[in-house]
Amino acid sequence: MFNLVLFGPPGSGKGTQSANILQTYGLKHISTGDLLRSEVANQTLLGLEAKKFIDQGLLVPDEVVIGMISSMLDECPDARGFIFDGFPRTVEQATALDNLLDFKQTPIQLVLSLEVPQEELTRRIIARGITSGRTDDTEEVVAKRIGEYKSKTAPVADYYKAQGKLKVITGDLNIEQTFTALKKIIDQHILPVA
Repeated sequence: MFNLVLFGPPGSGKGTQSANILQTYGLKHISTGDLLRSEVANQTLLGLEAKKFIDQGLLVPDEVVIGMISSMLDECPDARGFIFDGFPRTVEQATALDNLLDFKQTPIQLVLSLEVPQEELTRRIIARGITSGRTDDTEEVVAKRIGEYKSKTAPVADYYKAQGKLKVITGDLNIEQTFTALKKIIDQHILPVA
């Protein structure tokens, strides 16, 4: 089983590239936001536990999120692998995820980080905000979101870099060029499905 973590700040094209990777390699997508919403909607034990925190405006504890990831892995025993999107966001989460995946004997093989200059990120997010009608995508808000991403994600990148799993890709190319760069690295670990 091939497990991949994809990092990228807001506006880096992570969502687009995740979709390309999923389609090309036949992986399953694990988005912790989607998992939380699904577990809450289905009123599972973990979903009910998560809802207690969400209803109070609190972050769902890592143990609950890890439990949801564990359930998802168990539900897909024949998967070719998984792409983790939006998780881990902290070193503590990365350690917990590694512990879970080591227990299941299916570790993270590769961590890809899309790096895009802040000016380009700002331009993309503001343009996306205009086309989608979002009024909260101001330069000030975008700068804050990018700063938050960098402060929380940099230690996680260092954590995986120390394990020799981190690869950095320039994400300010066009969509096809960026995917070609990602594919070149991923192909060293797993071949496309078609």
